[in-house]
This record gives sequence, C-alpha cells and structure tokens, in this order.
Amino acid sequence: MKIAIAGAGIGGLALAILLRQAGRDVTLFDQFAAPAPVGSGLVIQPVGQAVLGACGALEQVRATGNAVTRMLGHEADNGRRVLDVWYDRAHGQRVGLALHRNALFQALWDGATQAGVTLALGAQVTAASQTTLTLSDGSTAGPFDLVVDALGAQSPLTPMRAIDLPYGALWANVDWPDETDLPKHELRQTYRKASNMLGVLPIGTPPGANRPQAAIFWSLPRAAYDTWRGAGLEKWRAQARTLWPDFDAFSAQITDPDQMTMARYAHGTLRTPYANGIVHIGDAAHRASPQLGQGANMALLDAYALARALDTHPIAKALPAYGAARRWHVRTYQAMSWAFTPQYQSDSRWLPVLRDRALFPVSMIPPVPRILSHLVCGTLLPAFAHGDPLR
Repeated sequence: MKIAIAGAGIGGLALAILLRQAGRDVTLFDQFAAPAPVGSGLVIQPVGQAVLGACGALEQVRATGNAVTRMLGHEADNGRRVLDVWYDRAHGQRVGLALHRNALFQALWDGATQAGVTLALGAQVTAASQTTLTLSDGSTAGPFDLVVDALGAQSPLTPMRAIDLPYGALWANVDWPDETDLPKHELRQTYRKASNMLGVLPIGTPPGANRPQAAIFWSLPRAAYDTWRGAGLEKWRAQARTLWPDFDAFSAQITDPDQMTMARYAHGTLRTPYANGIVHIGDAAHRASPQLGQGANMALLDAYALARALDTHPIAKALPAYGAARRWHVRTYQAMSWAFTPQYQSDSRWLPVLRDRALFPVSMIPPVPRILSHLVCGTLLPAFAHGDPLR
C-alpha cells in the first residue's frame, strides 16, 4: 500500500511512523526544505503521551519537557481563584507534558527518518485529485493508494469552512527567571473579566537551550495586533505588570515585538473527514481554540486511529472506521471548547461573572473536580469508539 501524507506536522509525522511500523510505503510531503525550530509551548495530555509511546518517541520528549500537575487561574482585580484543575491530585500518576513544539517535532522527525519514511521536502501541496497530488510548481505526484491531509488549519485540501474566533493570543518563549516564585509544575493564568488573559507555562529545556524556559501568552482580539504593536512594548509590559506582578520577570525579556507571535483561532469540524482516496486528520479535520489544550492530542489520536483502521480494514472500509472511531471524542471536545472559550476570551460582561460566581464554586464540589481532571487528561470519553486500545 502506497500512502502519501501531506504535511510534516505532529499528526503527519506520528502517522508516518505508525504506518511504517506496519510496513506501509509512506511518502511525506512538506513545503520546508529542511526542518527548523518554530512555534511555542504546548501540553501533551496523557492520551497523547500514550500515542507518543506507541511511536517510540515518548522518552525523547520527556527528556526535554516538563511535567505539569495543575492549572491554576486567578482574577486580577481581587486575586480570587477562578480556575483550579489538577491532573491527578489523589495519585499523581497522570500529568500533562509541557514542552516546546520543536522538541515534539524533533522527536517525531527522528522517529520518521529512522523508520524509513520517504521524505519529499520543498514540495508544497496545493491540491489533490483522487489520489494524485499537485505541487506548487505545477508538477504532480502519485497516484497513491491513499492521500492523507495533515496540512493543518490552512490546508488547501480540506473542504472545511471554519468560523473565525474573535480572540487569539500572542505567544513567546523566554527563559525561566531565577527571581520568580512561580512553581515549575503548574500552568498559571490571570484574568480580568474575559477580555484580558495572560499566562505562564513552564516547558522544560528545549533542544538547543541551556536552561529551562517558559511559554508566555497574552490574549488579544484577532484584529488588534497592529494596535498592540503600535502602542509599544513598554505600555504592554506596564499593563501586564498591573494585572499580574509575577508576570513582569517574564515579560521583561521581550525587547522586540517580533519575539511575540500572534496566533489566531477558528472553530470547525468536518462531519465526514474523508472522501474518495483522501482522509483528513488534525486541524484539517477539526479546529478549536486551545483552551482545553487538546489540539496536538487530537492530531496524535487521529493518527493512531487511522493507522489502526488501516491495519484491520481495506481502504474502502478503513476510512469510515476511522471516522466512526473518532467521532464522539472529537465532537465532545469541540463542544466543550466552544462552551468554555467565551468565558476566558471574549468581550462578554456576564460570562466571566457566571464563571467566577457560579461555575468555579461548583467546580470545587465532588465529583466535579474528578470530571474536570478527566476533561484535561483527554479521558472524559474513550478516545476511540469500541474501547481504547492504548490502555
């Protein structure tokens, strides 16, 4: 079976490894000529870590990442907790794995090259007709038995029409400062209503770094980047200092606005993530805000589900089996993201009041804390229909 994967991101690389483990002939296409460090921090939840284990990449990722045991958020004006979720407070066995995106990419890239995946680099995929790819230079590749669209949110191959979300975020990576008292095993956030959100995620020591780092983020309306940039860094740092003094040691390391990358988000889901000869995974199949930290995990779970479907079915039946296996897990987390995001990123006046005065107190009443732990771990529902073979 000859399979083409368009996109050497997290989902595409993981799928390439899993398919090669099964002896498939895999060609991986990407527009970059050589891999380079890009992106900021992310969290791989326990279900995603299980997929990395199946890929043989988990130990390499753990060596550079950082265990996160808790997510804690405060309201800026009064200091009250408004978010407090533990991964596994009772037993401490489940943790989020926070790391630089490049550390995850490097581990999967190493695994794909060692597995013998054929690499077609400097090859930008612009279209697919049945099982043949069209590249930006006008040439074609194929035909293949199957084309996998792993090109992410900007994929030209997906028929999805996603809805732009009103808020995005500025991200940057900085050194973990010696003078901070923030714990290295917690994601910390501060909010003012829902229109201001800033946070610090400890991401370990990425490849090439000589000390631990943090990913910092600042919520921003998707159309406000030019205004933020024009106002100057000092105004931004002063505002951040007022909201959260502990953030100052991190934001002081931002001396050039180009250090901050604007990420814009959208929401959408393909009802049927496949068609004749092509199947979509990751952000090409479903997109949401990063509020629940599930984007990378969803891509990894998609890769695993598709690989296992191809192991047990011919292609004609494997694609529907993949879609059915992931349907309810994806839809549930998409719905949760749609519901939670406006409480933390919006111009609403009453949603943050509801969040602080009603939802947070309820979240502290058993068994709700345990349910929220399953939510962030990715185990609120089985990751696959008919049971989870990763367990």
